[in-house]
Amino acid sequence: MRIALALIAALALTAPAVAADGVGPKLKVTRLDQLPTPLPKPYNDKLTAKQVDAMVDAAFARARKNGKNVIIDLGGNWCVWCRELAAAMDLPEAKPFIAANFEVVSVNTSSTNGKLDDRNVQILKRFDVKKIDGVPWLIVADADGKVLASSSDVTDKQHETPQLMINWIAAYTPKGGAAAKGRHQ
Repeated sequence: MRIALALIAALALTAPAVAADGVGPKLKVTRLDQLPTPLPKPYNDKLTAKQVDAMVDAAFARARKNGKNVIIDLGGNWCVWCRELAAAMDLPEAKPFIAANFEVVSVNTSSTNGKLDDRNVQILKRFDVKKIDGVPWLIVADADGKVLASSSDVTDKQHETPQLMINWIAAYTPKGGAAAKGRHQ
């Protein structure tokens, strides 16, 4: 019995945390300037359109198998906001939560600061994104491909801290995902 209780306590400490109201795990980093540096460069600009399509297809297959939603992160490595979002998602408190609830695919859609959507346009068409007005642009979809959100709101004026970015993402935690199954602190 003690071993079972110890195991339950250990799982509670390592499991992703999220409240029922869509608030993500509590982050220790409170400001963007506190994110670890150098900031990650999440977008691989060497992939062909066919390789990107295969990555997205694989993410949806894993999501269906594991009861997760999919985040397609559109942007470019020149974008500081894109890199800050990637760093926030990679924080020790956020990373297990993201991994438990989402399959994430970073897709380079931008070759330069002035061009937000001149690469991998097949992904934009696939998810009916007419125009990207800012990056990062996140498409959040359920495992069957139904788009739940498609916008750059994750880093807008209301989401300019790592915590608020993760909270924005947490709002799209799948029903029946890690949070709904009670695997949170």
